[in-house]
Amino acid sequence: MGKHVRLIVIALLLTIAAPPSLSYAASKAEINRDVDAALQKLYDSTPEAKMLAEKAKGVLVFPSMVKGGFIVGAQYGDGALRKGGKTTGYYRSVAASYGLQAGVQAFGYALFFMNDKALAYLKKSKGWEIGVGPSIVVVDKGLAKTLTTTTAKDDIYAFIFDQKGLMAGLGLQGTKVTRINPK
Repeated sequence: MGKHVRLIVIALLLTIAAPPSLSYAASKAEINRDVDAALQKLYDSTPEAKMLAEKAKGVLVFPSMVKGGFIVGAQYGDGALRKGGKTTGYYRSVAASYGLQAGVQAFGYALFFMNDKALAYLKKSKGWEIGVGPSIVVVDKGLAKTLTTTTAKDDIYAFIFDQKGLMAGLGLQGTKVTRINPK
């Protein structure tokens, strides 16, 4: 099993290190299809996310992130920014980590931009690192139950959903989000 995990990590790191034009990228149609399905799953399982989406200035959705690691880890996925239900841009999310970790996991996440300032920061940055810039709150099931449009005062809310596999430690801090131009 250890050999397989190392091979997955090496493949992920090579994918991340490759120039964007050389690495595999899903088409716009594939990303949009996956984002539609992911949002439906999220809204069905967490009605508070749908409530936030109605007030958000934009929602950035990464429907299928893949994370793998053994000591060194990496995660990768493509997504789309939605404003008013329409896609206005495509983005790639990547992260690398080092430490006591082992396993492979797939998950999705959505970022709800609650004000124009936070959304403008995403657009003007040439690669936004989550945790640097606008304040972000990761919403768990407990917080979601108390969240309303009146209490939602932070810049960005993140929902992690549809987790599969085994991997100790899942976070968004240090994840880099960069605009892409898929075909």
